[in-house]
Amino acid sequence: MTKTLIKGGQVISMDPEIGQFDKGDVLIDGEKIVEVAVKINADDVISVDASRMIVMPGLVDSHIHTWQTGIRGIAGNWTMGQYLRGMHANLAAGFKPEDIYLGNLAGALTQINGGVTTILDWCHNNPTPDHTNAAIDGLFESGIRALFGHGSPKPDPKKGQKHFSEIPHPASEINRLLESRLSQEDTLVTLGMCILGPHYSTYDVTSQDMLLAKENGLLASAHMSGGFNRLVPDGIYKMKEDGLLSPKFNVVHGNDLSDEELKILVDHGVKMTVTPEVEIQMGFGDPITGRVTACGGRPSIGVDVESNIAGDMFNVMRMALQIQRMIDNRPFADARKPIESLSISPLEALEWATINGAEMLGLENKIGSLTPGKQADIILIRADDFNLHPVNNPVNAVVFYANASNVDTVYIAGKLKKKGGKLAYENMSDIMVKLADSGARILANSNASQLTH
Repeated sequence: MTKTLIKGGQVISMDPEIGQFDKGDVLIDGEKIVEVAVKINADDVISVDASRMIVMPGLVDSHIHTWQTGIRGIAGNWTMGQYLRGMHANLAAGFKPEDIYLGNLAGALTQINGGVTTILDWCHNNPTPDHTNAAIDGLFESGIRALFGHGSPKPDPKKGQKHFSEIPHPASEINRLLESRLSQEDTLVTLGMCILGPHYSTYDVTSQDMLLAKENGLLASAHMSGGFNRLVPDGIYKMKEDGLLSPKFNVVHGNDLSDEELKILVDHGVKMTVTPEVEIQMGFGDPITGRVTACGGRPSIGVDVESNIAGDMFNVMRMALQIQRMIDNRPFADARKPIESLSISPLEALEWATINGAEMLGLENKIGSLTPGKQADIILIRADDFNLHPVNNPVNAVVFYANASNVDTVYIAGKLKKKGGKLAYENMSDIMVKLADSGARILANSNASQLTH
């Protein structure tokens, strides 16, 4: 198998034992990184000139509802209440399996184009097995590394039906997927569960869902917070008592968690994910990246909904960092005192979008840093692009200046997914036409237009 040598780049390894190189090399053999050093001598390699590049691990988007890609922009002026009514009780019901496939394929390709090599696809619009299969088809076809988070729809119940908060996660679907296409852990797309949790379901449902995830060794992810009353106010304490909290549990948002609740979660290894831009628009409260860190946790970050914001993780990273700095600076501003130092460093923000995301997914031994033995999920960012040049500090350049257009090259498991600024996917124009048609049909058949202005 031919090796690839990425030569002479500004290397940000995100591995504290390896560090950063002003000029360094990365050697790939098949799917894996085999060496990272200032200079590597190797024969019989494909040589990649990275002398005008920043070389770093691929970004990890820890929370995205990829199925919504075809209705971009629809939620830009929505509150959380409008989102729940407009999306889950309205638009979602109009999605056919083909629409889910297109959204997931285009959404995953958007992520790859922006330097993201791994996503947690929080798929909660899968009313039939065909919808689920279509979502997974889109992920596989894109070539992205993904944890497919099998969720459940949230329509308004019809007469005689139970509310979604009273319906346990479908064990039959989890078993079907584990016995078929998502049965192997070494594939790019693996399985997780996206559950309602104690804020959006009864406690009996929460308990059943958590036990189903535990029985199958799956990560369970749950939204908490959102500006609404919790269905189970003491749910976290109940979960603690019942032994349901572990590193296999992921909480998204968590803005209204008390300090005591947050400490309980972090102390039990629960992984916390923040989606700052969506949270501040929809009135969840202050994002909790700093609070998680203060408790000893390692926060991860995500886009959340492309129906609301751009699927650009560089922007999410920047937003998360500066909002947390604002929160930490607020007491000084209120007291009319100058700050003496900044609370969060750019390197910490880059950790949120790389190694912390990998850890949240349980993939820290596989991705998240340029470490020999890990998968070759690597991106090259053009350092001589006008908006980045001159790069006096590579980490600062990535965190504060870079965007998707600066991503030149993307490797996932050693395979080229983007080169020379162009995605390797060949049918892009056809997918764009179909995606636009899909979105137009869904919107035309709904009454969501009244919520868009």
